[in-house]
Amino acid sequence: MSDVTDAVAHFAEHGTAVPALVLASLAALIATAGFRTRWSRRHGQAPPADDTGARPPTTERTAGTGPTGRETTGSEPGGSEPGGSEHGGSEHGGESALWRMRTTVRDAPGSLAVLCAALAERRIDILSLQTHPLAEGTVDEFLLRAPGELSGTELADLVTAAGGARTWTERADAHDLVDAPTRVLALAARTALDAAELPLALRQLLGRCTIRSLPATGGARTGARAAEEVPPEGTLEDTVLRLRAPEGGVISVERPHLPFTPAEFARARALVELDARLGPRIPHARDVLTLTEGSDITVRRVDTRDVPAAKAMHERCSARTLGLRYHGPVGDADRYLNHLLSPRFGRTLAAQTASGRIVALGHLLWDGDETEVALLVEDGWQRRGIGGELLGRLVAMAAETGCESVYAVTQASNTGMVAAMRGLGLPLDYQIEEGTLVVTARLDPVARSAAPLPHGERVGRE
Repeated sequence: MSDVTDAVAHFAEHGTAVPALVLASLAALIATAGFRTRWSRRHGQAPPADDTGARPPTTERTAGTGPTGRETTGSEPGGSEPGGSEHGGSEHGGESALWRMRTTVRDAPGSLAVLCAALAERRIDILSLQTHPLAEGTVDEFLLRAPGELSGTELADLVTAAGGARTWTERADAHDLVDAPTRVLALAARTALDAAELPLALRQLLGRCTIRSLPATGGARTGARAAEEVPPEGTLEDTVLRLRAPEGGVISVERPHLPFTPAEFARARALVELDARLGPRIPHARDVLTLTEGSDITVRRVDTRDVPAAKAMHERCSARTLGLRYHGPVGDADRYLNHLLSPRFGRTLAAQTASGRIVALGHLLWDGDETEVALLVEDGWQRRGIGGELLGRLVAMAAETGCESVYAVTQASNTGMVAAMRGLGLPLDYQIEEGTLVVTARLDPVARSAAPLPHGERVGRE
């Protein structure tokens, strides 16, 4: 994975000057090395080495403990599994389904062969296999195509009888058919191009998990204090791994349903190292939009380097506008803006005039397992559709990252934000308590396929 880090860092620094053939050769080299490592290791011809596989995110619920004590997932009784089933005719006839499975097998000659034979006897095809060497035994991660009638519990029982231990299963989909080296290269490239991609890349690398960033300042338990407790190389504690964030503080990743392996820890650490080496960066694309009354504005990504301009916009906003956005008086705009504009916590879009003055901000914030959207439009630029433009693009970004929903926290009297959410044309849920309104937009598969969702007329792109 460190070789991938070096290659992608070089690519990001030199842009398109790196020939595509070089990247293709690199991918082929990694894939070959991964195969040779697995083959030689399981046949006693070479010492163990980390592979470069990855697990993508899933819409399945958290794995539970089955009747036999193993962690499994399956469909709800009488229902279907969202995004979890890949049906089609198998070579044996009938429907089939894809499964991800992990099990711990003794690192002894023949142990893997016994397991594979048991799977073959039940007409289960092994589409891919990754190994995670441990001090005792080996965690084998499979992508399987099994008969459609086979349940997760039955699969786990079968594997346990064949010598597997601590077996975990989860339904997969067609996205899991991408080979592991290609997936890792894609995640590294995304991280290299956009600092805001790091939390998303970690989630796709490690599967269904909760990622939290403890900033270097603020809070009772600051990220700076937490960083003192985390060594430079990070820590791995069963279902929790912690890494020092490039900008200070700590990145914490939790996956209660499945312990992390040393190989996964090394991959996560390599992604964070790549992010640190490349420094602050955001995509430079801009959209020039024409509003309904004919004015042109530019929409672009911003980060903490734009805090002074964002603070100046705060100073031009009325107390009422700021109160609706921040749910009360704002005494220290810097404290909010340094967090809101940090790519570590999400993505921020700004609308600016031809003179470069920022007149609106839209935030997409990673909030653990959920995603929040927020808008602030300067008083003189309200009711021109700018908020809807920003919100549509933020929701499109959320859809592209696989989010199932986004929510906005505002006040019941903020009719502008409510109208912008309704303008998305998505299913909405409303919750109100003591004047605080939470509006949640559900990004079902149909809605995600309709992204992006801008409302204005795009007249140019720089």
